[in-house]
Amino acid sequence: MSNTHSASTPVSRPWYRTLWIQVILAMVAGVLLGHFLPQAGTAVQPLGDAFIKLIRMLIAPIVFCTVVLGIAKMNDMARVGRVAIKTLLYFEVLTTLALAIGLLIVNLWQPGAGMNINASALDTGSIKTYVAQTQSQGVIPFLMNIIPNTVVGALAEGNVLQVLFVSVLFGAVLTSMGDVAAPLIHVLEAASRMLFGAVGIVMWAAPLGAFGAIAFTVGKYGAGSLIALGQLIICFYVTCVVFILAVFAPICHYCGFSLLKLMRYIREELLICLATTSSESVLPRMLAKLENVGCKPSVVGLVIPTGYSFNLDGTCLYLAAVTVFLAQATNTPLDWYQQLGLLAVLLLTSKGAAGVAGAAFVVLAATLSTVGTIPVASVALILGVHRLLSEGLTPTNLIGNAVATIVISKWEGALDEERLHQVLDGQQTS
Repeated sequence: MSNTHSASTPVSRPWYRTLWIQVILAMVAGVLLGHFLPQAGTAVQPLGDAFIKLIRMLIAPIVFCTVVLGIAKMNDMARVGRVAIKTLLYFEVLTTLALAIGLLIVNLWQPGAGMNINASALDTGSIKTYVAQTQSQGVIPFLMNIIPNTVVGALAEGNVLQVLFVSVLFGAVLTSMGDVAAPLIHVLEAASRMLFGAVGIVMWAAPLGAFGAIAFTVGKYGAGSLIALGQLIICFYVTCVVFILAVFAPICHYCGFSLLKLMRYIREELLICLATTSSESVLPRMLAKLENVGCKPSVVGLVIPTGYSFNLDGTCLYLAAVTVFLAQATNTPLDWYQQLGLLAVLLLTSKGAAGVAGAAFVVLAATLSTVGTIPVASVALILGVHRLLSEGLTPTNLIGNAVATIVISKWEGALDEERLHQVLDGQQTS
């Protein structure tokens, strides 16, 4: 796919027509509505849900076109394999670091100490659907689920890993076909431009989506939840900031670019993630923006979709922090040996529910079931603030995948560094 589609806001637009300004204004309006008129705030939830659905319907075909075209134009399956191995190793190191930092900070902060919660007295009716999903989670079911029942089914259901699997398969076949594949590649390029054009139209609704999602969150989970579990929320947000500054910033510096400039470049996507608590809502734009910044489409197409399942640094921080918090809140003894065992379990379970609705919460319940020491019923304690915590983990996931794509592109010699610096410095937008 070429960079013919612009991923940035034209410089000539008046400030009030730039997307990130509109999203901020929409979020402020949503907060005010949710705070002063909670019922009205919860009533506008469909605006947020509709926006996410609009984007999700485009994700599968966009990932398919991007990955197939990237592999077909790479003309080297050995290189595809090399990129995939580097990507998965990088993801594993980063997610392990995230779990370790999450465990360290929650142990030092101890947000659950002194709460003395009796898990057996909690109302577990609201978490039954989440706990039920843990029965089908695990490494083997996860690996089996990567293979779709049908090719069309993968695209219809929108499972990113299944679409990625089919795309790599088809891309490999097109590579082996040589010149015979040229007409089909031209069709896919036209389809890709059409799909990104559709994304551009849908993004006009982003401020409405942000307004509806944030108004619902504040209206439903407002001040009461913040006060009751304020220590956990503050601890988790601080943990995310520490991880971004202590891990992402040095990696970016080592690779020769500024993390702050990158965050400024993807500020619109970060704001939309923050409001909608869904990183999927900006996946198509991230593909376009990372190509625009100088990464080759072949690397972008492999790293971003894979990262949405395997490089969930924010989710790992959430799992580590919340698991130990629940142990502290229920007075469950958890020594360092047990926590190292917990880290090993989380490394597996954090990958086992990719693509599941409410994945972080499902994985949390699955982890507690696997470990067996912390009462599973205790997850009911944080159900009310899960969405507030998601507003920290989704932007962290997004930053992690953006950094990973640029880093792996640089390692592969697939990065135009001059363009990277021009775009991040605001000198070039398309």
